[in-house]
Amino acid sequence: MSNRIRKYDSGYTKKLKKQKAEALEKSQKGSMLKFVTTLKDNESVMVDECVNVDGLNSDVKIDSDEHLDESVDVDELHGDKHIDSDEHVDELDCDKHVDVDELDCDKNVDELDCDINVDVDELDSDKHENVDEPLDIRDPSQWNNISCKLRDYLVEKGPLKIVDFKFPKDEGSRSFSSSLYMQKMKNGEKYERKWLVYSIDLDRVFCFCCKLFDVNSCKSKLAKEGSNDWRNIAIKLKNHESSNEHRINLSRWIELETRLGKNKTIDEQTQDRINQEKEYWKNVLTRIIAVVKALGKSNLAFRGKKEKLNQENNGNFLTMIEMLGEFDPVMQEHIRKVNNNEIQNHYLGHNMQNELIDLLANEIKNRIVRKVKESKYFSIILDCTPDTSHKEQMSIILRCVDTSSTPIEVKEYFLEFLEVDDTTGKGLFDSIIKEINRMGLDINNVRGQGYDNGSNMKGKHQGVQKRLLDVNPRAFYTPCGCHSLNLVLCDMASSCSKASDFFGVIQRTCTIFSSTKRWKILKDHITKFTLKPLSQTRWESRLESVKAIRYQAPEIRDALLALRDDCDDHKIKSEAKCLALYEFENFEFLVGMIIWYDVLFAINDVSKNLQAKDMCIDDAIVQLNDLMCYFQEYRNNGFEKAIVEAEILAIKLNVEPVFRERRIIRRNKRFDENVDNECVKTPIELFKTDYFLYIVDHAISSLKSRFDQFKEYESIFGFLFSVKKLKALSDDILKQHCLNLENSLKHDASFDIDGQDLFQELLFLRHIIRIERDTLINIINFIKKFNSFPNAYIAYRVILTIPVTVASAERSFSKLKLLKNYLRSTMSQERLNGLALLSIEKDLLKEIDLESVIKEFASKKARKINLI
Repeated sequence: MSNRIRKYDSGYTKKLKKQKAEALEKSQKGSMLKFVTTLKDNESVMVDECVNVDGLNSDVKIDSDEHLDESVDVDELHGDKHIDSDEHVDELDCDKHVDVDELDCDKNVDELDCDINVDVDELDSDKHENVDEPLDIRDPSQWNNISCKLRDYLVEKGPLKIVDFKFPKDEGSRSFSSSLYMQKMKNGEKYERKWLVYSIDLDRVFCFCCKLFDVNSCKSKLAKEGSNDWRNIAIKLKNHESSNEHRINLSRWIELETRLGKNKTIDEQTQDRINQEKEYWKNVLTRIIAVVKALGKSNLAFRGKKEKLNQENNGNFLTMIEMLGEFDPVMQEHIRKVNNNEIQNHYLGHNMQNELIDLLANEIKNRIVRKVKESKYFSIILDCTPDTSHKEQMSIILRCVDTSSTPIEVKEYFLEFLEVDDTTGKGLFDSIIKEINRMGLDINNVRGQGYDNGSNMKGKHQGVQKRLLDVNPRAFYTPCGCHSLNLVLCDMASSCSKASDFFGVIQRTCTIFSSTKRWKILKDHITKFTLKPLSQTRWESRLESVKAIRYQAPEIRDALLALRDDCDDHKIKSEAKCLALYEFENFEFLVGMIIWYDVLFAINDVSKNLQAKDMCIDDAIVQLNDLMCYFQEYRNNGFEKAIVEAEILAIKLNVEPVFRERRIIRRNKRFDENVDNECVKTPIELFKTDYFLYIVDHAISSLKSRFDQFKEYESIFGFLFSVKKLKALSDDILKQHCLNLENSLKHDASFDIDGQDLFQELLFLRHIIRIERDTLINIINFIKKFNSFPNAYIAYRVILTIPVTVASAERSFSKLKLLKNYLRSTMSQERLNGLALLSIEKDLLKEIDLESVIKEFASKKARKINLI
């Protein structure tokens, strides 16, 4: 049989070749790691627990299911050696040795301080999961699905030891002890087990490094579900810290900690790039928000006909951005990128403007709600008005005592405009209750309510105030003091025909000069005050109208005569002549003008004072009492003074200072009537009794009837209005007032104060209190400083919470007209409320931290929410 040459290897030869190839492949495995991760010998990267794995193989045979002998204790191993065996290096965590192109950059974007959504297309956002549940870094039982980001964060924070804690005992009355955090050596020395952490939730201990780096390969329970075998825990801990897996994971931990501390992680370059992007967007957003704040505070429109940069009529917002780009390098670079289409999201569109307005407004509203909750007691002030789009807008104002400020201040905060469809008492009440609940405020903490004098608001049976009192009887209702004063004037003006005729002349005088040509004639004669028409709603309109004529009567008379001579319209000529000769040259008209100016000036002065935001009921009662005293004194002496001033004015007008005689109308007398007893009054007496005394008496009676609620407040809280009153009261009367106040501030089983304790506090307080001005604000600041009069502190807070007027709501309507005008009549309700908050609450807007706003903005706009 001839020998044949084999064309193919035998099975045995193939097997040998395969084994050699596998051995070669195995020997080369991990060889590239030394080009990616290097450890310098001169850097103390490893601590004493770091070991040379190759050195272990020479003396000790390690099996994955067995533990090392005590002779190879970690502390006996050389701590300066490095892990250089390819066989063991390839077991290191692959998360440390990844290609740069595979790095997840959006992970770092989410970790930025301001969480800005960096619009970089090449960043990968699909490699890290988003964690919805909050992470407790103190408890290792919650470290599930550990990502690179979470591992880096935990390594930076380090393991947290649970020490001051009563550890639970098991069935054998054994428990974990904090002494296990230390390893006791044979020579008596102790070393800290930094890797040992305790879980309060599971009552188990874990290995910090094995839990983070290689939980799957480690066989010990300390890396997975934890161990609570307290009887054998000492042996288990010693065996675990001597295991090869633990030492490898320990080296990984120390290596990563060192790299993070030196900012020398593999993705350092990518991180630097992201930091640059973060800083860029942070600077851009800071400037954009500054523009939004400036326009919001000034009540200016944002948008124009176009919404692109460098175009005509692109609005105030983009115009200011362009102006910043001329001087600011950050905005200049941003505009360049936008124009060159280098970025897609430039944050300059109208939707972004709305989002920033909403963010700033929400921050202001949250601050207001927090202050109200801190104060606990608050009052509601409401007023309604139609806007330019014929929608009924209800302004909501909250009044509270700001106890966080030093000194304590009374604040009235605008909250929002609420669009209401049902303007009945029930509809308005339901709307405000729903809004209070939405803000998280307690309706039982309302201690005051202020509205205008509309029937749907102040109605005693179906009004808002009655419905709120049914829910909370401690919500004291106060009709607006300024509205009440305005109604007093209306009552006076309509009380007699002569008063109505007087204001008719005022209105006719303003109307006749309404055209531009006639107005020019008027301006040629007057130099101080401008004629103003009357208004039924403006509180100062009547005073301003009378004032212009009171101090310029001769000049206005001359203007009327000039208008009579120059005008071609016969109707206007006749009207001007009538006003000049039969009204301004009438002494009765001049006396009435002096009287009305004095009355209006006194009422307007009180009305202005009541409109202050920090006006309190004690000052309001004092001002109203002073006004009442003024009218009583004016009734006795005012007429004679008015006659004297009218005579001086008549001389300037060349008018005879006498009342015009009128024909006396005599009625037929019966034969048995005594004609001699008939008393005939002179014209001046008729004017005084039928005009002067009539309107003054009507004013006094109207003031008494319209301010009954303030008298009730004085009976309940009056003894607390001043230190002087406290000291003047006897002990028995003071105690009775305290008990009455307790009854007034209780509802069912809920009490605000204890009357007996309040009495004891006031007895001591009135002897030690020393203040410069005897006011409620100064008293409560003195009480706060001592912090020893809790019931008195509560009582004074309630008093200061009660509103006096709705002037703050009226002021908000002026902003409403500026914001929602005919050009912006389609503005949404959210944008309206946002701009109104920016405009009205300017002081709170200044306190907003832009860093927090940017962070909140980025958390909503970023593609992934920040984990940490």
